[in-house]
Amino acid sequence: MQFVLARVNPWFNVFFSAAVLLCAVGLFSGCDQNAKPAAYQPEFGSKPQFAAPSKKEYLFGVHPLHNPERLFAVYGPIIDLLNQRIPEVHLTLEASRNYDEFDKKLYARHFDLALPNPYQTVNALKHGYRVFGKMGDDAMFRGIFIVRKDSGIRNVADLKGKAVSFPAKTALAATMMPQYYLYQHGLPLNAYEASYVGSQESSIMNVYLGNTAAGATWPPPWIAFKKDHHDIAAQLKIQWMTAPLVNNSLVARDDFPPALLKQIAEIIFSLHDSPQGREMLARIPLSRFETASDATYQPVYEFIEKFAKTVPPVKE
Repeated sequence: MQFVLARVNPWFNVFFSAAVLLCAVGLFSGCDQNAKPAAYQPEFGSKPQFAAPSKKEYLFGVHPLHNPERLFAVYGPIIDLLNQRIPEVHLTLEASRNYDEFDKKLYARHFDLALPNPYQTVNALKHGYRVFGKMGDDAMFRGIFIVRKDSGIRNVADLKGKAVSFPAKTALAATMMPQYYLYQHGLPLNAYEASYVGSQESSIMNVYLGNTAAGATWPPPWIAFKKDHHDIAAQLKIQWMTAPLVNNSLVARDDFPPALLKQIAEIIFSLHDSPQGREMLARIPLSRFETASDATYQPVYEFIEKFAKTVPPVKE
């Protein structure tokens, strides 16, 4: 399977090693233990470019559900399976460093297939994409607020004047729905400091580090975080959660070959029928993918309309 993130400068490793050494010297020579830690912003290395395959290549983009490294680990096996089952073409999984980068690619029709969030989905329909499927488990598509167990945060009003971390302005479950929840409970956007930190993991880590009083995310990243960082997660807890909405979609560009799309859809929608497929789904975590259409996302239009009337609207 071919992974794409960004082109890599051949001097990258040299500069990176030097940067690490300089950082290490700085840590031991100039630490101010009384200084407040800077906002947590993870850095991700780039995947190397491989020789282009001779087969017809199609790009499959997944929005930043996780950092690129974890996204490749979670969705890579599914792309591998598709390439094994449909050997006449080659699918490449492409990650994006953040939501802004993914949005630009999606709306520029860069991807042949994509897995956007519902907000990105309704915008993608304006740019020549069509929904052909979605993640199941709609009850999982909801926002959650993470706080430190020792924070003393009990009521929404306790966040007044404090910093709250969010992954990105266009993250529906982890930003827009939580912001609407705060509004419904008497806390408009201008009553707290909204900090957009770039990823789901960043939103959680900023809470742990004390940079924000609460962090918004959604269940799958929180489940993965607890598994990968048990000691840190043990000091955190879910304080509130929003009502659910329609889960993430699968979209195809309007010029994607219909016969090929049918083959891909049949494989993805049957993953839950085999032990191998269920193992892949468990990494997401998800019980199944299922069929869907543009009309499936009507509730998202309705939510966005309410959001725009109460919380400042995001920009594409």
